[in-house]
Amino acid sequence: MTEELNNSEILFLYDAKKANPNGDMDNENKPRMDWDTGTNLVSDVRLKRYIRDYLESVKGEELFVTNRAEDAKDRVKQLDDGDVLDLIGVRLFGAVQATGDADHLTGPVQFNWGYSLNTVELQESKTITSSFSSGKGVGKDYRVKYSFLAFSGGINGLTARSTKLSESDVKLLDEAIVKSIPLNRTRSKIGQTPRLYLRAEMKDNETVLNDLREYIDLEYNTPEENVREISDVILDITELLDYLIENENKIKKINYWYDSKLKFKDDGLNKLLNQFSGSSNELEY
Repeated sequence: MTEELNNSEILFLYDAKKANPNGDMDNENKPRMDWDTGTNLVSDVRLKRYIRDYLESVKGEELFVTNRAEDAKDRVKQLDDGDVLDLIGVRLFGAVQATGDADHLTGPVQFNWGYSLNTVELQESKTITSSFSSGKGVGKDYRVKYSFLAFSGGINGLTARSTKLSESDVKLLDEAIVKSIPLNRTRSKIGQTPRLYLRAEMKDNETVLNDLREYIDLEYNTPEENVREISDVILDITELLDYLIENENKIKKINYWYDSKLKFKDDGLNKLLNQFSGSSNELEY
């Protein structure tokens, strides 16, 4: 019998200091930006890549979308035979096989594109030289000065039936979201730190909430254009608390993790946890 899961709403915040959170290959690998608003963007695909890399390299999970080269025909056979549901990445995010008649499994875990809550400046690019077997290459190194990024997402309990997503899979997802980015210590990604993770589990698989980012805001200890450190920002979750209280009768549990360096306006986090004291679960990593 397939395990029944409830819907969940996810809020994930992390910051990037002198890093490139998500390079745009169509624009000299510059950090992705919304130039009209001056905000930094990160695709949902980039976040899923962090999670998959953690599951594969740290937890030893076999993946359908993997860093290891594999025969595409073997992956097609897996999809056709149904063995693909033995792979946690598919149970979380689904799978598409664009070979022949494409098969498609919609994943129950989905994210919106992330965006920064602050306006972001890019550092002046530096010319870098890289060595390859064919010779040396010259390129540009673009980074953000400081970006405080926010992702929202959710788990669809109804869709989870088709991929057989389990409670233990969801717990592993929680862990991977919090722990994966710091372990991705590549040259362009070092300097990124998770600050807050919140997953509100609903009481059923029909209830959904709005994008939780709509209810949070940043305040600054310094002019916004001078923000360079986590100590320069204060997170205001006053509206988020009000919104969650409005929907308290629909929420089964608040699962959360936070970094102690993140400061909250008016003791906002403790107020939230006190409100949900009987239905909150701190994730300890």
